[in-house]
Amino acid sequence: MENNEDVLLNVEKISKSFKDVQAVDELSFQIKKGEIYGLLGPNGAGKTTTIKLILGLLEPEAGDISVLGLNPQKDEIEIKNQVGYVSEEPLIYKSLTPKELFNFIASIRKLDGKTTTPKLAQYLESLSAVEYYERLISTLSRGNKQKIQIIAAIMHDPKILILDEPLTGLDAKSVKVVKEILELHTKRGGAVLFSTHIMEIAEDICDRIGIINQGKMVAEGTMDTLKHLVNAMDEDMDLEDIFLRLTDQDDSINDIVDKLRQTMNS
Repeated sequence: MENNEDVLLNVEKISKSFKDVQAVDELSFQIKKGEIYGLLGPNGAGKTTTIKLILGLLEPEAGDISVLGLNPQKDEIEIKNQVGYVSEEPLIYKSLTPKELFNFIASIRKLDGKTTTPKLAQYLESLSAVEYYERLISTLSRGNKQKIQIIAAIMHDPKILILDEPLTGLDAKSVKVVKEILELHTKRGGAVLFSTHIMEIAEDICDRIGIINQGKMVAEGTMDTLKHLVNAMDEDMDLEDIFLRLTDQDDSINDIVDKLRQTMNS
């Protein structure tokens, strides 16, 4: 029997619409301790809306969300203390330096300097961000802004990390470091909600994957489970192939490829 205490995030039949668009449609999933859960879907599938609902930035029209047993609409401040969030577009104070930003975060979160300072130094070194520590965030490249946002999200040791396209703009070394950070986070009992378009990354790091399309969950499980769902007899079938099939895009891709071949070979 499943231990409910292992479930850190529970999303149950949530729905959200914007005018005539049903962005999220009775969506349900759970994330447990020690798990990296990949949330995948085409553009406009409802991934970012789902994340905003979980964070309490939007209110669902139906359904329930529990984050560490808390309600995002009623316990927003407590949830923010327990969650680290990395957005697709860096939502950080660009008029500050990373040093000023981290000092500000440490102050409002009341973090202990004796433990926070050495961890922060290690994160900066690991992500090759030491040289940017006292530069204005507004002057940094997209990738370096993303590094600062990742550090800001993890410096308070949150129980849940919610990452929306966190690897955008990062070099290969930094991607490797972030993957290691996520693995260490889950080993100590944390959980990760990981939304990305990069199928190779999702296949590599996610324990389970939920694929949504038009706001609905169309498939969920491990890679083996997803292969079984699409009756994949080909052992070499990767997540990209499965994703395209489950979101009804494989036929259109084949048609596009055929037409490109005809055009480029003529």
